[in-house]
Amino acid sequence: MKITSDIRPITWLKANAALLLEQINETRRPVIITQNGEPKAVLQDPKSYEDMRNALGILKLIAQGEEDVRKGDVHEHGEVFDELEKQLRKPV
Repeated sequence: MKITSDIRPITWLKANAALLLEQINETRRPVIITQNGEPKAVLQDPKSYEDMRNALGILKLIAQGEEDVRKGDVHEHGEVFDELEKQLRKPV
């Protein structure tokens, strides 16, 4: 990622919003918006944002699973599948 080409001041955003949206959607690279030389926002295309959120969700689940293993809160896979079968057979 060439981040220096993806930093724009807010004045550029105001004057070139359509161009910026085109860039973001074509390159799928986020753009950092600055105000008074300070980074203030990051703009990215919806697909990249969704992919990032999904990846973070998976990482969170992995971290929770690792914590369960550290605590010893684990179950044999056969036990888990037996419990799932019981749950699926329950009448609604």
